[in-house]
Amino acid sequence: MSSRVRLFLEHPFAAGQPLPLTAAQAHYLFAVMRLGAGDAVGVFNGRDGEWRAEVASPSRRGGSLVLRAPLAPQRAPADVWLLFAPLRKARSDFLVEKATELGVARLLPVATDFTRAERLSRERLRTHAVEAAEQCGATHVPEIAGLVPLGRRLDDWPAGRALLWADETTAGEGAEGPGAGGEGAAGPPAAAPPAAILVGPEGGFSLPERARLARHPAVRRVTLGPRVLRAETAALAALVLWQAASGAWR
Repeated sequence: MSSRVRLFLEHPFAAGQPLPLTAAQAHYLFAVMRLGAGDAVGVFNGRDGEWRAEVASPSRRGGSLVLRAPLAPQRAPADVWLLFAPLRKARSDFLVEKATELGVARLLPVATDFTRAERLSRERLRTHAVEAAEQCGATHVPEIAGLVPLGRRLDDWPAGRALLWADETTAGEGAEGPGAGGEGAAGPPAAAPPAAILVGPEGGFSLPERARLARHPAVRRVTLGPRVLRAETAALAALVLWQAASGAWR
């Protein structure tokens, strides 16, 4: 049975292997959670599933665990990416946390003409993604790419991956939503074709960006319903709708 305390550790796993802890991890386990020698911890590294580990050496400044046995196999997320324009700090943190909980495979920040947040701390966002994966029972932590201009992402877009543009101007039009068309609707997550969702910044996309998106062969314009949503709400709503329609929600 999985421990209620879980940690993401970037080490290869093998039975009997010692796992050193960072000061932050040790503080969480021994000062916050009050664990002691021999107590169980669920650990995962994003490759080898979830394992049961035990506290070998408790110390609030470090300490270590020892790996005992596998608990669950690695669970791959559905093959869906999220492209988003960085928001103000707390809202970007929220978006990354919740997108991780929803099982997104990759997070790709894009700079747009109306992006207000000019800086992006990948390290901070990575921390939020790891904490979300630890809390929600995931064994995958999504990659967080560097911030690049939207145009460059479109230039380098991989063949075979649909790009679903959540266009706020479609609110109330009755256009199709993410996942419409029935692809993979009754199948397992692996049946859903590769896809990505694009949401814009607080001010939406500029006219040149809209024209560029409309011409791109991979782009499909979709609606998120009758109301104009905030950027972070739109991203999460689009993920849920895509997962439900594609069969990846099960």
